[in-house]
Amino acid sequence: MSDDRDDRIRERAYQIWEREGRMQGDPERHWHQAEAEIDLEGALPLTADDAQTGEIASSDVLEVEALAVRTGISGDEAQELLDRLGNDRAAVEQAARSLKAKGRRNPDEGLAK
Repeated sequence: MSDDRDDRIRERAYQIWEREGRMQGDPERHWHQAEAEIDLEGALPLTADDAQTGEIASSDVLEVEALAVRTGISGDEAQELLDRLGNDRAAVEQAARSLKAKGRRNPDEGLAK
């Protein structure tokens, strides 16, 4: 783990502790939550333009998780969409949001082939 990453996680864990009212007794949870937030932020696009033009490697677990979190679909659904639609980020995002909006559990249902 890099020193810079440790510093960012430590700072975020402190912010979480402050946000939760500075209650003592759960530093490990704050650290793990901060670590997850920092890792997720690293996987998310920096801007809306990045989301529209970037490419996704479907084998990247963090990208799958980030897609699921952003769009409200399951991790399995996100992986299936990435495997099916490849590196076209705009198509993947649109399909994921459509899937969630329609409440479908099968990512192939209702999508253009």
